[in-house]
Formats: sequence, structure tokens, C-alpha cells
Amino acid sequence: MKKTSKIRVRADGAAGFFARAREHGRRLDRRQELPREITVSFENASDMLRVLSAERTRLLRVTRSNQPTALSELAAELKRDTRAVSRDVDLLEKFGLLETLYETNPGHGRRRIVAPRAASYQLLATI
Repeated sequence: MKKTSKIRVRADGAAGFFARAREHGRRLDRRQELPREITVSFENASDMLRVLSAERTRLLRVTRSNQPTALSELAAELKRDTRAVSRDVDLLEKFGLLETLYETNPGHGRRRIVAPRAASYQLLATI
């Protein structure tokens, strides 16, 4: 799994998205290289906080500091139910903050492996 250098999570809505798109366009016109980062944009801070709850932020922190980890081991480390962690991983994967893959678990079927998409996450919100 290839990591991006940084993921920015912003709560600046459509105006912020279009401002960043214009700036990227200008950089491309000048043939400048764009930074290796992913930006996830929310309409407002309350939407961002609904997705990035305290437990999900903790999940991001733990996955970022470890090598790719099995979902069951991650749940044990967080002292949470495996189903709850699985739901959180599904949501964070939907927004592009985590990625998962399945690997063969010899004699026991398959297991889900969770890995971060970036080396660092930056959360920005203006209220």
C-alpha cells in the first residue's frame, strides 16, 4: 500500500474547494509540481466532526503509528468491539482516510487488514 505524504481534512465548503482548484490550475499552467497530498472537504465543521468523532480520530492515530494491522488486532488494541471498529473503518475508507485489503489467514479463511493512506493527517476547521 503506497502512502501519500499528507491528507488534509477541511471544513471550508464549496468556496474553499473551488479556490484550491483554481490555485492547482494556476500551478499546472506554470508547469509547477503539485504537492503529494489528498484533501477531503466538508461543507461545514459540524459535518466534519460528525465523521471524525473522538473514537474515529483515535482509530486514525493508532493506524498511522502502526504497520498495516488486522481489524481484530486493531479492535483489541483500542479496547472496542470489532463490529464497531469495522463500521468506523468502512466510513473512514469511504472518505479516503484509510484503506483495507484482505489477506489469507492460513486455516481460518481471510482477514481484513487496515492501513493508513498517509503518513500524516491535518484537520482544519473554522467556526
